[in-house]
Order: sequence, then C-alpha cells, then structure tokens
Amino acid sequence: MEPIAYLGAAAGLAALGVTMAKTNPSQAEYEEYAVQRLAKYLKTDVCKKTTNILENLINLNCDKLVDSVNPQMQEILARTTERQNYIIFSIYRTDLKLNSWIPSYRFETVGALNQFYTYTAQEQ
Repeated sequence: MEPIAYLGAAAGLAALGVTMAKTNPSQAEYEEYAVQRLAKYLKTDVCKKTTNILENLINLNCDKLVDSVNPQMQEILARTTERQNYIIFSIYRTDLKLNSWIPSYRFETVGALNQFYTYTAQEQ
C-alpha cells in the first residue's frame, strides 16, 4: 500500500472520529430519549393491560396520567442513570427502582452519532 493511501485512510479515520465526537449525545438528550421510551412502554404495555382496573379504581385515563408525570420521570431517570463518556460514544446505565411494590429494571443504552440504541432492558 502506498504512503498516500495510508494518509488518506488516516485522514478518513480522523474525520470520522471528529464527527463522532461532535455528535456524541449528552446526558440531557439521553434523558429525553429515555422518558419518551418509558412513556411509550407504559402507554402500550402497562396501560393497555390495566385499563379497566385503573380507570374503574381511580377514574383516570392512564395515558393522560403517564403524560402528566413526564417531568417526574425525567428527574428519576437523571438520578438513576450513570453515563460513561468515551468521547466518540457514551454508554448509559439506568437502574430504575421506584419502590418495593414495582419491579426494578436495568437499561443499557449506547449513544453515538446523535442516536440511541438500547441493547439491554431487563427486569431485576
């Protein structure tokens, strides 16, 4: 391989690294993503399974309840998330435990290029 090819490859890798470093999502961006994912999960899984029970018990629409607690969800996620920043990407680990009656969950998410990918979501 010619020296010029090595220089081109090195320049390409450097450009990719700079781009990835500039597009490494912040903790605040992760929290916004996590709140959206958690709200979607609650609405599609939890609310649908408990609709009749909740609505009859407390006379409240579950979807509206989820929407109303978004700020509190973000606070909880901020307190229970650890970020490991590797400059070009970050790993977020969230251990979500609300109380002893509700199961706790562990989420692991990688953030890079302004995107998030949750690769672990398990009940503890």
